Amino acid sequence: MKTLIVYAHPEPTSLNATLKELAVTTLEGAGHEVRVSDLYAMGWKAVVEAADYGPHASSPLKVARDSGRAFDAGALTPDVRAEQEKLLWADTIIFQFPLWWYSMPAILKGWVDRVFTFHFAYGVGEHSDTKYGERFGEGTLAGRRALLSVTAGGPQSHYSSRGINGPIEDLLFPIHHGILYYPGIEVLPPFVLYGTDRMTDQDYPEVAKAWEHRLLSLATTEPIAFRRQNFGDYEIPSLRLKEGLEPAGRTGFGLHVRG
Repeated sequence: MKTLIVYAHPEPTSLNATLKELAVTTLEGAGHEVRVSDLYAMGWKAVVEAADYGPHASSPLKVARDSGRAFDAGALTPDVRAEQEKLLWADTIIFQFPLWWYSMPAILKGWVDRVFTFHFAYGVGEHSDTKYGERFGEGTLAGRRALLSVTAGGPQSHYSSRGINGPIEDLLFPIHHGILYYPGIEVLPPFVLYGTDRMTDQDYPEVAKAWEHRLLSLATTEPIAFRRQNFGDYEIPSLRLKEGLEPAGRTGFGLHVRG
């Protein structure tokens, strides 16, 4: 297995850093190849700007079109090209980050904004009356799997179905479905640690054991059963779920998960 770990935390002695290092040693110890993109250590530039696309940037800037033109010409900046090459190399991607303000840190979102360009992560495949591009189960990154390893400061009850923060599945849906599944990546159920603001050194051995178990079972873990766009569940071109396919009583994000 070839694993890319995309890591986003500014503190080298943080719990997130420890989990990242444990992932490296566990996977390498099991004979896997591992690469790490440590975004803070890399000084990753999080903002999209015209300079990202060189002579292919238009005025006014049109991010989708211009990023696609630069990608097609092989003219994206070296840092972006390097990350795209890592994604194509990997068969598994682990994202290690703290949940900040109900989402990923800005530097990680900036990684997505710059690396997931037009004609690489989206805007690929046939667009017709019967097919709306290759996405949501198809695309450039199909055949790969991804896992979010997330730390949350609050207790698990706050992220439950009746919790004040909303279900963790809903909070992570835009990342799981909208960022990862969109270009074809299969998404594994997340590894979430709750109450990390109050975690002690005595709690860590149990956490480490659980994380090692998840890491060593990546290849056999069933992905979240998101519906594929072009395989009959959605009307084309409206992309509305067909009547009668919704599980009884399920609404919202849950409609897009089979079963």
